Amino acid sequence: MTSADPRLPQFVIAGAPKAGTTALHAALATHPALYLSPVKEPKYYLTDGRPPPRSGQRGPGDAHSAREWIWRREEYRALFAGAPPGSLRGESTPFYLYDRTAHARLAADVPDLKVIVVVRDPVDRAYSNWAHLRADGLEPEPDFPAAVRLEDRRVAAGWAPFWHYRGLGRYGEQLRDLYRQIPREQVFLLRYRQLVDTPQDTLDRVAAFLGVAPGLAHTVPAENVKPFVADTARYRAVSRLIRAGSAVGGALPPGYWRAASRPLTAALYAGRVPRPRLPVGERREVLAPLLSDIDLLEELTGESFADWRSDTGRGDFRSRQTAAGVLR
Repeated sequence: MTSADPRLPQFVIAGAPKAGTTALHAALATHPALYLSPVKEPKYYLTDGRPPPRSGQRGPGDAHSAREWIWRREEYRALFAGAPPGSLRGESTPFYLYDRTAHARLAADVPDLKVIVVVRDPVDRAYSNWAHLRADGLEPEPDFPAAVRLEDRRVAAGWAPFWHYRGLGRYGEQLRDLYRQIPREQVFLLRYRQLVDTPQDTLDRVAAFLGVAPGLAHTVPAENVKPFVADTARYRAVSRLIRAGSAVGGALPPGYWRAASRPLTAALYAGRVPRPRLPVGERREVLAPLLSDIDLLEELTGESFADWRSDTGRGDFRSRQTAAGVLR
């Protein structure tokens, strides 16, 4: 692979959020022929060379998170300055798959870019997404289906994409639109269950796609697994403080509120409990509007995703972890 600019990525892990991109990024970084940006999720191609507008960052914590985005081109190019000669440069921003303007920017900036896409049962993904935001004290709705029902209202109000629980799982529409910008042969589709159940084989398949030697990348401990936190009076009091602080943090330099909030999130994590399995009725409610998109994904890929239509998901990472798999 080549790039007109030797300080731009030659491949990206484009999504989806809560589908294993963090550990895949870390695992590929262990390959001697690959250079992964030291900042995961720079989000550069979500921007147009200007700071992300506040109009799209109106959910709890959104404005603070947006201050950490890398939107200046020279700062983005600097992420790859340490790449050894001859190595392939890459980065991971799991919202690139969801954001159609990112598709166009990536295709225009790096025409021969290779894109790695990881998809996960869309209900399991949404449930993990909601649990992640609950664990950080940002999601005010303690009932998962109720939070999903709020999605359209939140999108209209300008809440950032991580709050788009169903929308982020519409992989058929996202992949269809990605193929309109980037040739199919430059896109590699993985399933989350492959990362968890057969990690070494999966890493070798990714290596083959990128054109580097197999057997050199290795799995790494999961780093992005949030605890499930019970909805108690203590949780509600601490989470209100976190949401109020995050609003103030949106006006501070990047990272200030994140550092200040660590004792509060640690207090939330102390209330961790095993993640309950999603009841069948709730899974069916969240899944129903996504069934046509699963049909589209199967049509586009020629693969079966019949297991996603079942009444039970594959559970969270901790419940499925095996001795061979540590990816998240």
